[in-house]
Amino acid sequence: MSSTSKDNLDPERSSPTAETPPPAATEPTEPYSIFDSRQRALIVVIVSTAATFSGFASNIYFPALPTIAHDLNVSVELVNLTVTSYLIFQGIAPSLWGPVSDVKGRRVAYCCTFLVFIGACIGLANTRNYAILIVLRCLQSTGSASTIAIGSGVIGDVTTRANRGSLMGIFQAGLLVPVAIGPVIGGAIAGSLGWRAIFWFLTAYGGGFLLVLILLLPETLRSIVANGSRTPSSLIGRYPLNMYQKFSKIEWNPESSAAAPDAKKRIDIIGPFRILISKHATPIIIFLAIYYAVWQMSITAMSTLFEEKYGLKETQIGLTFIANGVGSMIGTLITGKILDMDYKKVKAAYEAQVAQGDLENGSGPTHSISKDEDDFPIEKARLRLVPVFSIIQCLSILLFGWTIQYPHRVHIAVPIVSTFITGWTAVSTQSIIMTYLVDIFSDRSAAASASLNLARCLFAAGGTSIVMPMVNGIGVGLAFTICVIVQFVALIGPAIQWRFAAGWRKQSKAQKN
Repeated sequence: MSSTSKDNLDPERSSPTAETPPPAATEPTEPYSIFDSRQRALIVVIVSTAATFSGFASNIYFPALPTIAHDLNVSVELVNLTVTSYLIFQGIAPSLWGPVSDVKGRRVAYCCTFLVFIGACIGLANTRNYAILIVLRCLQSTGSASTIAIGSGVIGDVTTRANRGSLMGIFQAGLLVPVAIGPVIGGAIAGSLGWRAIFWFLTAYGGGFLLVLILLLPETLRSIVANGSRTPSSLIGRYPLNMYQKFSKIEWNPESSAAAPDAKKRIDIIGPFRILISKHATPIIIFLAIYYAVWQMSITAMSTLFEEKYGLKETQIGLTFIANGVGSMIGTLITGKILDMDYKKVKAAYEAQVAQGDLENGSGPTHSISKDEDDFPIEKARLRLVPVFSIIQCLSILLFGWTIQYPHRVHIAVPIVSTFITGWTAVSTQSIIMTYLVDIFSDRSAAASASLNLARCLFAAGGTSIVMPMVNGIGVGLAFTICVIVQFVALIGPAIQWRFAAGWRKQSKAQKN
C-alpha cells in the first residue's frame, strides 16, 4: 500500500520506546502522512507555483522602475519607495495569514490572499497617481507575500525531518522562478505594451491559478485532517477533484499520535512575533534578515546602475536578472539534497551513540531515539554550511560593487556573474534557515516562516530605501563594502545558535515539566 511507504513514516514520532512496548506484529504502523511520493509531488508543485506570486509581483516590476518614474513624473528614488513599501507589507502580512492557516486551514488562507492580490492588480493596472500606486502595491503585497509562509506550512504538514530538506529545496526553487524570468517578462511587457500591462498579466495569472488551487490542492493542516485521512468539515476545506488521493486503511489514533488534531486551537496573531523575539530563533533570524537585505539592495540597485553605467534599455535590463534567478534556483535545489544527506548522516551517528549508551547501561537496543528528540543535534544537521555560503556571498557582493563602479574598465559580464553567485548563496542560506525553523517549530510551521519573513522583509525595506542614496553619496564599491562588513558581524548569530540552542531547548522543556 503506497500510503504506508517507508518514507512516509516519522521515526521520531512512531518508534516504540523502552517504556511503551512495541505494537503486535499484526498491528499496522500509523503513517505520518497518507500522501505517497506522487501525491506529495503534486502538492509541492501547487504550493511552489503559489509561492511564485510574491516574487513575480516584486521582480517583474524592477525593469520598469525608470519608466514608471518618468510616466508619473516623480523621481526614481520615490518609485524605489514603492519597492520599500511592498517589502514592509511583505513582512507584516504573513504574520496575520500564517496563524490563520495554522488554525483555519491552508486552503482558506490561500483563497483569501489570492482574492486580495487579484483585486490589487486590477487597481494597479488602472492607476494614474503615485500615491495610489504606493497604496495598491502595499495591498498587492498583503495578498501575495503570505503564499510563502502558507506553502512552508504545507510542506511541514506532509514531510518529516528526513525528507523535508529536499522538498523544501524544491519549494524554494519554485518560488524563485520569478527571480529568473520575472524581470525578463516585465522588461518585455513594459517595453512593448507599457508598464500597466504588467499588472494585467498578474491579474490573469492569479485568477487562473486560483481556480487550479481550488480544484486540486487538498487540505493538509494536521489539526483539521490529521495525517490526511480525515475529511474537513468546512466546505472551503474540501477540494472537488480528490481522485488522486488514496486514503489510508489505518485509522487515525489521536491518543497514540504526537500530531493528533487539536480542535481547540485558536488563531494566535502575535505568535510570529513571539517566535521572532524568542532566544530559540532570534539570533538566526536576524542573521538571515541582514543577508537577505543586502541581496535585495543589490537587486534593487541593478536596474538603475545598469541603465546609468552601461546604458541598457528596459528589455536588456530584464535580461541581466536571469543570472541572479538561475543561481537562486540551482543553489536551493542542490542545498535541499545536501540538507537531507546531512540530516541522515547526523541522525545515524546520533542513533549509534544512543545505542552504545543503551548497551553500556544494560537497557538493550529497544531504547528509542524518540524519547530524546529534544536532544537531537538539529543544529549540526542543518547549519553546517551556513558559514561557507555566507563568506561566498560577501565576496560576490564586493565583486558586484567594485566592478560595476568602473564600467569602462570591466566588462558587463563580470557584475552579472557576481549576481549569479549572490543569488545562489543567498537563497541557499535562506533555504537552510527556513528548514531549520520548520524543524524546531513543527507545530507552528507557518507562523515560524512568517516570523522569518517579517524580519527579512523589514530589514530589506530599510536597505532598499537607503541603497541609492548610499551609492550616490559614497559610490557603489564603498556602499556595498559597508554592507559586507555588516554581514560579517551578523555571523555571530549562527555561532550563538550552534553553541547554545540545544541547551535552551532543554531548559524550556524542563520548565514546562
